Order: sequence, then structure tokens, then C-alpha cells
Amino acid sequence: MPRDAAVLDGAGSAALPRRRNYARRYAWFVVPAAVVVIAVIVFPWAFTLYVSAFDWRLGGERRWVGLGNYETLFTDARFGWAVVRTLAYTALAVVAPMLLGLAAALCFHRRFPLRGLARTVFILPMMATPVAVALVWTMMFHPQLGVLNWLLTQVGLPPSLWVYSADTVIPTLVLVEVWHWTPLVMLLILGGLASLPIDPYEAAKIDGASPWQAFRHITLPLLAPFIVVALIIRTIDALKAFDTIYVITQGGPGQASETINIFLYLQAFAFYNVGYASAVVVVFFAIIMLLAALLLWTRQRVRVT
Repeated sequence: MPRDAAVLDGAGSAALPRRRNYARRYAWFVVPAAVVVIAVIVFPWAFTLYVSAFDWRLGGERRWVGLGNYETLFTDARFGWAVVRTLAYTALAVVAPMLLGLAAALCFHRRFPLRGLARTVFILPMMATPVAVALVWTMMFHPQLGVLNWLLTQVGLPPSLWVYSADTVIPTLVLVEVWHWTPLVMLLILGGLASLPIDPYEAAKIDGASPWQAFRHITLPLLAPFIVVALIIRTIDALKAFDTIYVITQGGPGQASETINIFLYLQAFAFYNVGYASAVVVVFFAIIMLLAALLLWTRQRVRVT
């Protein structure tokens, strides 16, 4: 063996004990974080999986049913309709804020008088808590006393039942979601617009490209990563929406606005069916993970292209 190689090998061998010693020391810094993760994430999920295998109502005896709760869940028409409503609500509550947020970001990116004040006013809705927003909109949706029906009559349109009709309750709830969270999408895309380079636009202007062509072939491709991030955030937020829906409708009228979260809440805290509710949590988590994986895959594809 050459002398230099032997020296390097000896140095490496001498460094191994020191690395092991450092690893032991730093391991103690990891322990508190590991304990918190186990206590806050791992244990609740393990306990939820455990409880989902029992027919257990609060105050009653636990009875092992294995996958029985899941079999009942997949044959439960009420849960099936809750999934359909959740997906419909999520789709509407994501597409509308994305389109309006993109339009608002393009508008506020331009310079005009009092632009800072206009931005501040536009983002005010997202500063309010969901419960407060729900209470205000509940009063506005009242068929007789609400200001929205008064405005409709002032322009010659018939009043609407809003959340008091099974045909309009989901779109009406989406209206509240759009008003509340479109400013967040606007801020995310506005940050992306502020980071775009100006060289491609100058080259496109020299080549005689129209504003639409510059937007279609330059702005949108460069904004794609920011749009996908906003899409992921909005999708996850819309999927887990609970407080606004519960405060305004409690899942009604009838079951017309009963999403998975409302269904879960009723099973756990109204019917005290803890085992069945735990099975709902597991299935709902699987749905969220599937959609999140799809969105993350889309984000990677956008980044690559």
C-alpha cells in the first residue's frame, strides 16, 4: 500500500471513534423532538387505528370487530354522499379562488394610485377567524332579514334561500370560502410575480408579442410553481373545512351540506360512536394522502418542465 494511502487510512480509522462520540452526544438533542413527535403524531394515529377495530360507544363496552367498521363504512350511503359533497365542495372552493386570486394578483402587480391601500383592503377577509366570518354570513343569508336578499330585490332579482335550500347550500358555502381565502391565493401568486425576471418580457416586446401572448407563453409558465403551491394549500384547506360549514348549516338542510368532517363530528360527538368515527378518520386520512401525493407529483412535474 502506498504511504499516502496508509496515512489517509489511518486518519480515517482514527476519526471513526470521534464520529461515534459526536453521534452519541447529538442523539440527546434529537430525543426531545422524537418524544414530541411520538406523543403528538405517532401515538394518536396508532390509538385511532386501534380504536377503529372496535365497536365502541362512549360509556359502553368495547367489542372487537376487526375490519367490521370499514365494511360498514363502505356500504354506508350517508358516508358515500358525504364523500361526494366533500369532493364537490373542494373542487369549487379551489377553482374559484385560484382564478380570482390569479386575476387579483395580476391586477395588484400593476402600478396605480393607492395600490397599497387597495391591497390592504383586499386581504382583510383572511384576517378574520372562520367562526366570526360564518356568523356574519349567516345573518346576511337570512331569507327575510338578510342584506343579500335585499340587494337582490333592489336590482329586480328574486330572493334566494341561500343555505336554507338543498339546491343552493353547497354553492353558497363555497361563496363564503371564496370571499375568505381568495386573498391568500392572491398573496402567493403576487409573490411569484414579484420574483419574475424582466428580460423575457423585454425580448417579447421587441419581437412584437401582444400582452396576451406574453402572459400565455412567459408569465404562466414562470408562475406555474407558485400556482401549484397555492393549489396544494387551497386543496388541503378546503378538504378539512369544518368550522364555517358547521356554524352556518350544521350539515343541513337535512344532510345537504354534510361533508366528511361534519359526518365525522356527528358520529364521534353526537352519536358517541367512537369506533366508527375512528374508521372515518383513517379513510379520510387516506383520501387526503392520495390527493396530496397527486398534487406533489404535479408540482414535481411542473418544476421539471
